[in-house]
Amino acid sequence: MDRKIIAALRDNGRATYAEVGRTVGLSPSSVHERVGKLEAAGVITGYHATVDPRAVGLGVTALVGIQPTDTASNDEIADELSVLPEVESCYAVAGDEAFVVKVRVETVDELEHTLGRLRRIDGVGRTRTTVVLSTRFEGRPNNQLLDDDVTS
Repeated sequence: MDRKIIAALRDNGRATYAEVGRTVGLSPSSVHERVGKLEAAGVITGYHATVDPRAVGLGVTALVGIQPTDTASNDEIADELSVLPEVESCYAVAGDEAFVVKVRVETVDELEHTLGRLRRIDGVGRTRTTVVLSTRFEGRPNNQLLDDDVTS
């Protein structure tokens, strides 16, 4: 049941407990109680608005792989990445690269400037950039949430 509630909230984070209850077949008070427990357990970590990056002027998206030097500290590199507003997401990954970051900027010129900033971070040896031409889907809810066994 918790997975169904999570799926309903991922679909519409502004839904009332009554609306979620109708979707999953519970009373609003039961949904309220379960959501509170999910929040307290750290399963639900927050609610946010989904914004179209192009609508706010961020028309260029790139995925940048970061390969550290042999003596680099991944924690220090991650700390430096976290202060760059252009870096939307940062993933620690397996392979030659230690990180893949999603960068969003207004123009290709700004991307070039951002790549220069990334390369100047102490411990960054190389970067590999893939410019996104279009986004087919992103941030979609995981439908597996509805298919798995009840966890509550």
